[in-house]
Amino acid sequence: MPLKKKAKKALKKKKAVKAVKKKVIKKRVVKKKTKGPKENVVGIVTHYFPHVSAAVIKLKAPLTVGDTIKFKGHTTDFTQSITSMEIDRTPINTAKPGEEIGLLVNSRVRQHDVVCKA
Repeated sequence: MPLKKKAKKALKKKKAVKAVKKKVIKKRVVKKKTKGPKENVVGIVTHYFPHVSAAVIKLKAPLTVGDTIKFKGHTTDFTQSITSMEIDRTPINTAKPGEEIGLLVNSRVRQHDVVCKA
């Protein structure tokens, strides 16, 4: 094959590769969905203590002893009634939004699990 034909073939290959690369770059952007339900959200788990089965929850809504709550996360999904709550090792009956409370849980929870009223 003459040199000119080889050069033309190589140039065509380069153009084809560039066209494929452009197609790969032009992928559509998918918006991420927010995690968890939006309604009845009480708070989010910030920490879990496995040796005492207690969770720390940052509240977004008021909560009282006796309420039924649901924990929802990637691997977590259970409902329980609140039997005890604490703030700085002091037992309380009600908690306001913005506070971080500790409460006993029946099962393992993880950080960023959503807490909803059931």
